[in-house]
Amino acid sequence: MPKIAEIAEFIESVAPAELAEEWDNSGTLVDCGGEVRGILCALDITNAVVREAETGNCQLIVAHHPVIFHPLRKIGHGDIVYRLVRKHISAICAHTNLDAATGGVNDILSAIFGVLEPEPFARVGRVGVLRQPTSATKLAESCAERFSAHVRYVDAGKPVHKLAIMGGSGGGLLEEALEAGADCILTGEADHHDAVDAREAGVSLIVAGHYSTEFPVVPVMADRLIKRFPDVTVLISRKGKDPFKYADPK
Repeated sequence: MPKIAEIAEFIESVAPAELAEEWDNSGTLVDCGGEVRGILCALDITNAVVREAETGNCQLIVAHHPVIFHPLRKIGHGDIVYRLVRKHISAICAHTNLDAATGGVNDILSAIFGVLEPEPFARVGRVGVLRQPTSATKLAESCAERFSAHVRYVDAGKPVHKLAIMGGSGGGLLEEALEAGADCILTGEADHHDAVDAREAGVSLIVAGHYSTEFPVVPVMADRLIKRFPDVTVLISRKGKDPFKYADPK
């Protein structure tokens, strides 16, 4: 059975550390040592996901979002890192390096939405011409259907030929989208002012949810781990979910 370092080396080959943003914290963030017989893949490491890993006899969680992001000043019995160590469960996190990596978050989204020959956008995102031009409304409807997501959007009133994609938080990238010649930005998060600025600049904006736009990488990573480590049980988290609930209008 592989050890943590061997799996970390493989993930490094998929999402090299040098691709990560300077402010990020990716890599082996909790190393409890020992052999790995089971891996749980998730977007976030929460208490529910740790319990799921324990129940599933997983010695390792591979996640997108870092379980340790800010410096730790103390650790208590209710903290997730404490629970990981106590349960002897390690954690490897690939964040912005997996966003930027070939075959990572944004390449996966580009493939889903038919972006031809995507190129780097705002360092970790992607931009390219759509296989089939569409409208912002149809693109938003496609996001809602594919991701079962609550989608907000700005329709600039022109066809979308070139799409800029940034899974997660990309609402503030209007300037970069304009420089790239994009007709639309598709991302997970954007605020009111991003929407106003996009509309005034004539650029459509699709906001499909942070969780929704990044989760597609989880089953892809799981599949890669299965192929590389066939003797290890690899599970996809069923407890990791969008933290938001949504109220439907009456």
